[in-house]
Amino acid sequence: MFENLNWWEIGALLLVALLIFGDRLPNVISDGLRMLRNLRNMAQNATGDLSRELGTDIQLEDLHPKAFIRKHLLSEEDEQAIRKPLQGAYEKLRSDLTDVHRELDDVASAADIRATGGGGTTSTSGGAEVASTPQQRRSFDIDAT
Repeated sequence: MFENLNWWEIGALLLVALLIFGDRLPNVISDGLRMLRNLRNMAQNATGDLSRELGTDIQLEDLHPKAFIRKHLLSEEDEQAIRKPLQGAYEKLRSDLTDVHRELDDVASAADIRATGGGGTTSTSGGAEVASTPQQRRSFDIDAT
């Protein structure tokens, strides 16, 4: 429930709740938990009543439209037939992205001056290290005409 919040945000929310509700905060928390417990019990009772009337074992997750269609209308073969073209496209896209990532890594390592050793060198003179400037790359425009 709170996987998107870090500890600072949770602490800030608790501080704001303390400022708003003050001394009544424990009562507000207990009322909220009691309401949540009652809602959960009502949902379990509703699914139990629905299961009893339909004669099947229905879970709360089964009431989601995608899960209902997958479980009750599609067979395993139908689901595999639907997934097969998409799986092929997914694998092709994944291999293409892997190739692009590999090429980008190659370009990045070739462009990294420190990795290729084409950068400035350090020399010691009198025990102190002095860094020289990197070598300038010269580009020559050759006119083909």
